[in-house]
Amino acid sequence: MNVKECCMQTNDNQVKSASTFSDQYQAQQKSLHQDSRYGRASVGFSPLIVDIIERTGFRSVTDYGAGKCRLRDELVKKIAQFSYFPFDPAFPEYGIPQAAELVVCIDVLEHIEPEYLETVIAELASITTHVGFFSIHTAPATKTLSDGRNAHLIQQPASWWLLRLLPHFDVIQLTPLKKGFWVLVERKGANYSQYFEQKKDHRSRSEKLFRKILRFIKPIK
Repeated sequence: MNVKECCMQTNDNQVKSASTFSDQYQAQQKSLHQDSRYGRASVGFSPLIVDIIERTGFRSVTDYGAGKCRLRDELVKKIAQFSYFPFDPAFPEYGIPQAAELVVCIDVLEHIEPEYLETVIAELASITTHVGFFSIHTAPATKTLSDGRNAHLIQQPASWWLLRLLPHFDVIQLTPLKKGFWVLVERKGANYSQYFEQKKDHRSRSEKLFRKILRFIKPIK
């Protein structure tokens, strides 16, 4: 497997990051990541990400809220060559967010401090050159922060989230999940939906992927 991983580098793909988190919250997230079980959702969604890459031929992936880079570890099992750009405030060694054809943000947005949410969504839009895949949990988390707050700082339905995403993206697909949803978006004015038209030979495959994701997600939520 040939994976180009870019951390702590300055190149043409990098986008200057505005403030998207407070220092106090960054420290709290670092503490949560000491738990090896924290941030495993990307493993369950990885079959969908592989499917997107195979359909589109995209070869650059930004993992926004990468945690311990578990998504990368799953992708290398299926994708022969791609560039992987992790970003996570809890891991400053990853550097700043970088632009990519596919921007993945798995179970992250509900953790964002509300006062920074608009800046984070704008940043996601600025680095998404083609397509974004975002999964969002809409119910309380099982974990709490050191100050007593629920780890899911934002607990809102899909309709609430769409009002905030639509000024920045066009939606290709939205799929509800138990206590959440995932949404596939594209850069405003783009036309990448052709890659995701449901042909007969893809329907059964997509259904199998969806069932596999549900089996993984239910035990950990």
